[in-house]
Amino acid sequence: MVESHTDLNTVFGALADPTRRALIAALAEGPHTVGELAEPFEFTLAGVSKHIKVLSRAGLVKQVRNGRRVDCSLQPEPLRSVADWASRTESFWASRLESLETVVVERRRERAASDPAGEGGVS
Repeated sequence: MVESHTDLNTVFGALADPTRRALIAALAEGPHTVGELAEPFEFTLAGVSKHIKVLSRAGLVKQVRNGRRVDCSLQPEPLRSVADWASRTESFWASRLESLETVVVERRRERAASDPAGEGGVS
């Protein structure tokens, strides 16, 4: 499980690249060889291998050599840590948005109370 800020930074760094996110999406469907992962991209096998190594260092992908073939599978634990982190920040922002909504509602009530005919204010 990814717990330290350094590990979380490594995971976010690995996920920052759209190619690596596409590789994660493919691996979410099941294990693939490096060759299978490379097919949809215009990269060499070496180029895709570099992306997979970044994902492996972040703990997101497990590689197993089977002769000349390298099988890759998704390791979801670091993604759970990212989801947990995002969930904690979501509650922070949700409370801030609720506070903002309260202020907006109060201001509208104040405006309506000061202009009972509704002639002078813009809502």
